Amino acid sequence: MSTVNSFGTRTALAVGGRTFQIYSLPALQNAGFPEIARLPYSLKILLENLLRQEDGRFVKKADIEALARWDVTSKAQREISFMPARVLLQDFTGVPCVVDLAAMRDGIVRLGGDPNRVNPLQPVELVIDHSVQVDYFGGADSFQLNADLEFSRNKERYAFLRWGQDAFRNFRVVPPDTGIVHQVNLEYLARVVMTSEGPDGEMAYPDTLVGTDSHTTMVNGLGVVGWGVGGIEAEAAMLGQPSSMLIPQVLGVKLIGRLSEGITATDLVLTITERLRKHGVVGKFVEFHGAGLEHLTLADRATLGNMCPEYGATVAMFPIDGMTLDYLRLSGREASRVELVEAYAKAQGLFLEKGAPDPLYSETIEVDLGTIEPSLAGPKRPQDRVPLKSAKQGFAQALPGMTVTKKADATAAAAGARMANEGGVAVCPPAAQQLEHGSVVIAAITSCTNTSNPSVMIGAGLVARKAVDKGLTCKPWVKTSLAPGSKVVTDYLKQAGLDTYLDRLGFNLVGYGCTTCIGNSGPLPDEVSAEIDARGLVVAAVLSGNRNFEGRVQQQVRANYLASPPLVVAYALAGTMNLDLTTEPLGTGTDGRPVYLRDIWPTGKEIQDTMLRAVKAEHFRKQYADVFEGDERWQKLVVPTGGRFSWEPDSTYVRNPPFLEGVTLQPPPLADIAGGRVLALLGDSITTDHISPAGSIKKDSPAGKYLIAHGVEPHDFNSYGARRGNHEVMMRGTFANVRLRNQMAPGTEGGWTRYQPDGDVMTIYDAAMKYKDAGVPLLVFAGKEYGSGSSRDWAAKGTLLLGVTAVVAESFERIHRSNLVNMGVLPLQFQSGASAASLGLTGRERYELTGIAQGLTPGGLVTVRAHGEGGTLVEFQAIARIDTPEELVAFRHGGILPYVLRQLVGKH
Repeated sequence: MSTVNSFGTRTALAVGGRTFQIYSLPALQNAGFPEIARLPYSLKILLENLLRQEDGRFVKKADIEALARWDVTSKAQREISFMPARVLLQDFTGVPCVVDLAAMRDGIVRLGGDPNRVNPLQPVELVIDHSVQVDYFGGADSFQLNADLEFSRNKERYAFLRWGQDAFRNFRVVPPDTGIVHQVNLEYLARVVMTSEGPDGEMAYPDTLVGTDSHTTMVNGLGVVGWGVGGIEAEAAMLGQPSSMLIPQVLGVKLIGRLSEGITATDLVLTITERLRKHGVVGKFVEFHGAGLEHLTLADRATLGNMCPEYGATVAMFPIDGMTLDYLRLSGREASRVELVEAYAKAQGLFLEKGAPDPLYSETIEVDLGTIEPSLAGPKRPQDRVPLKSAKQGFAQALPGMTVTKKADATAAAAGARMANEGGVAVCPPAAQQLEHGSVVIAAITSCTNTSNPSVMIGAGLVARKAVDKGLTCKPWVKTSLAPGSKVVTDYLKQAGLDTYLDRLGFNLVGYGCTTCIGNSGPLPDEVSAEIDARGLVVAAVLSGNRNFEGRVQQQVRANYLASPPLVVAYALAGTMNLDLTTEPLGTGTDGRPVYLRDIWPTGKEIQDTMLRAVKAEHFRKQYADVFEGDERWQKLVVPTGGRFSWEPDSTYVRNPPFLEGVTLQPPPLADIAGGRVLALLGDSITTDHISPAGSIKKDSPAGKYLIAHGVEPHDFNSYGARRGNHEVMMRGTFANVRLRNQMAPGTEGGWTRYQPDGDVMTIYDAAMKYKDAGVPLLVFAGKEYGSGSSRDWAAKGTLLLGVTAVVAESFERIHRSNLVNMGVLPLQFQSGASAASLGLTGRERYELTGIAQGLTPGGLVTVRAHGEGGTLVEFQAIARIDTPEELVAFRHGGILPYVLRQLVGKH
């Protein structure tokens, strides 16, 4: 905490018989900074952070003055520091964080330091939610069977996390089968106002955080500033290293009107995602304001916050208001916490009062809630909204671009001939043989995006009840699942009597975790899988998640649509995208009459009445009373002991990473790149799923071959996400997405490239190792929005381990750009209007990059020379996307991990 207090803003706040020290924004405003009154809500939070963290090094008096007087319409750039109050992890990204911290303890000992210096300095909470897979579905025992499998597959990882919980201070783990990290954060972990002991007594200050998952922004709906970062940046924050950032532009989204009857928060967020992605908000803060706010529940706001990464912003903020306080009470927070939140927010000018003037924003757009229509998004990107009335037509238009040529096998061909000969009427073939392009094979109520919102979950249950009452059933080829983000959901569904109707349609509980949304959808039934492969079918998934990128949801499913939970149920009933749900019947009822979606869609009053009856604060209090305890399996784990981890040399889950090998007290000087080759030449919208997939591992892939060579059978492969504690698996899985198309190897799909100059086609991993043996530095070229999607730091770590020294793209998504810098990989951006295609680059050239060893500056220019066949030369300049001076310091150290390690040794 700060001891400088240049502006004398530290003062006392009395609440409920307790006195807290706070850094007062009104006091600063009265000290000659009247502009503070109209600052956006989120910038006020950053300003308080600077006041409290002022130390003369990372935060100077001039930084506070600059932000206090900031002109939000200015295009000027100013670097500031941000120190979050806490750090949030999930297990896919959290395990590598703990692995890195364990490796840092070893590294600091090698450099003569104290391993106990490697300890989180603020609260760190990890929620295990990414590991459960949908292997079993549609049965009363599906949850228990999946949980048993999850534990057997991940026991080694879980024991490692238990070790970390004992070995590191300020580190707690929410055990598996409890909930999804962002929903647990919203419902329980978020404090809204933090308290801790300071030099002059108990301090109160805004709850802020960084999380190793891009959807950390879900908590923005609660008025908490937080965003997703890579695991390496989170590790630095844990160890006291503030984040370096530019004061952001803030876009105000003014909401007017109210949602029409039958419209869901999902419809709203898909529309906002489409509009803001088109508007362009990458690197910006977004704040929602306007009269429409009062018609959105806290859960609706959280849904809008959750999909912030899909529209590209850093945060999607809502102010603290009466709705916030009501939600804190509903979710079982203590009365003293609610009282503190209200008193602190009002004292700091952070509470939205009716009639208060809007803050000043960099720019403002308006959204009329009354214009929102039923929507899906797909088939490949979250921002590609499709009105429900156009979904059938939209799929038909997208189909040619997704079709693969496949020769049908004899069984499928014979079945097709039989159906043709018999008119397809007299014979009822097995379910799999009824599949066609557009068949929905996965219908998943999944993801914290929507399962945190009682209105859409109750809505799904009511749709199920009405469908069952009408005599409808789901199509037999649809893999149905219910995976809510907390146990509270199943409590209120049971309280409402809706769980039995979901069960009767096959939406039985399969787990409390991310499941299908992260790609843990599990295998399709054998006969369905075989039919898809044999006939080259383009089948679909409909899920209530936030991501539908290529190859993410399920490797055999090419068309993926995001939708509200009630629409997920509807598409499970329809079984196909080749149906207009607004005009064509879902099926025939027991009375012989057609049943339309409108016949089973609940009214707003039905949903509201059910919510009031079923959703209770006691559900939250009961489920979170012992949330860190875990079940008998968790408690009986055999856990390693000691302050330094004993690495098992034959482990295929947790291995000592190489990132700190050979680190010396002084970093080596930067060097230019000579004799470089291109490993991959990629197009637009390459996501971190393309770069570092999280899903299943193919047995004939480099990662699969590695695991088999180390005694792991294919049925025990688990997923790439679960193997992130093993760099050997992850580097082999980099650029291994089955839908990746590398222009270096035209006609291929997956992780293939051409080794230069020979031109031999081989896997990207094999080529990278061959280049490494030859001492050849590597480059990646890409188009727009490179690195969009999840925050996964392995997309940068794996890139580094393959020997890639620089990535040249037309534009970068925020988190991945930062991750590359923090791993010592140079992100370079083509100048406006330029691209690999416009410059005539083929990837077969030999490259030189100069301006790195001498003269590298944030936003500066690097000269790139491409020597082509026949002596041709293409020379151009690219922008160094090292955006701040502090980032440049970390880059000169070879990345944030060596930088922080050297600082810790220096302090010692």
